[in-house]
Amino acid sequence: MERLSENKLIVVTRKTRLDELVTRFNTVAQAKFYIEHLGADFSDYQREHETYYQTLQLALAKLSGIGRVQTLDRTLLPNFIFGANDVVIAIGQDGLVANTLKYLSNQVLIGVNSDPARWDGVLLPFVVWQLQSVVTEVFKGKRPIKEVTLAQVELNDGQRLMAVNDFFIGQKTHTSSRYTLHIDREQERQSSSGIIISTGLGSTGWLKSIIAGASQLISQMGETKPVDSSAGNMPWNADYLLFSVREPFPSRNSSSNLVFGQVTKDKPLRILSEMAENGVIFSDGIESDYLAFNSGIQATIYPAEHKGRLVV
Repeated sequence: MERLSENKLIVVTRKTRLDELVTRFNTVAQAKFYIEHLGADFSDYQREHETYYQTLQLALAKLSGIGRVQTLDRTLLPNFIFGANDVVIAIGQDGLVANTLKYLSNQVLIGVNSDPARWDGVLLPFVVWQLQSVVTEVFKGKRPIKEVTLAQVELNDGQRLMAVNDFFIGQKTHTSSRYTLHIDREQERQSSSGIIISTGLGSTGWLKSIIAGASQLISQMGETKPVDSSAGNMPWNADYLLFSVREPFPSRNSSSNLVFGQVTKDKPLRILSEMAENGVIFSDGIESDYLAFNSGIQATIYPAEHKGRLVV
């Protein structure tokens, strides 16, 4: 079959829970013994595993006649160099789409739900049966693209990190995080459980839970009516970010006034660490991929120059 394009189709994959168990326990039998010994249903792990690889094999078969196909495990994303005209397909869960998007520049990303009966798939608008026609339309420029604002953090030692949903900045041990926060012309020394900086895409996640918890707390103390937890929702392509300080502690050496606000390119958020050790910055809930944020390190956070591009 003649290919529609010589551009590469990069299929990003992830390990299933069963894959990870086998890595840990060496064999399926030992993994089964471990799960069943705990009283859990091992057959659920098997069904998830089988469904994922059936979907993946079907996707590769459909794509092989359209262009050059390359598979890429998500653990390799940080060091992979994408071609300018590559089309990227993430097959799995919503988190895989977010994890992939922050390593792209101008490439388009197609999210495929590997198991619609299992995953909600907010970022996975397609199923495998649609893949061939969707990719064909992408090559012909006939498929709509939705832009997504990303967040970027830059440290004063030159390191950078991107986020699709949100950044966490604070102590990895979840003890008190100490720092000085600067926004616009204001600054404040704080002690808290850390700071969340959210994009529009991430505003329905961690940020929403923070707003909901704070609102209900105040309401149940009889101070006011609960705030709708969707109050912080933003468009996916909003040109600003929102920051929220978690559990700020007012004391002789710390204040709690600058706890929520907008972050823009012209008014970035700057945070100077006062933590001797265990200070971290990680994005999109991936704690293992972090930047150290200890004493003397200053982080500057702002909306990234380029936007993610999701096929819809």
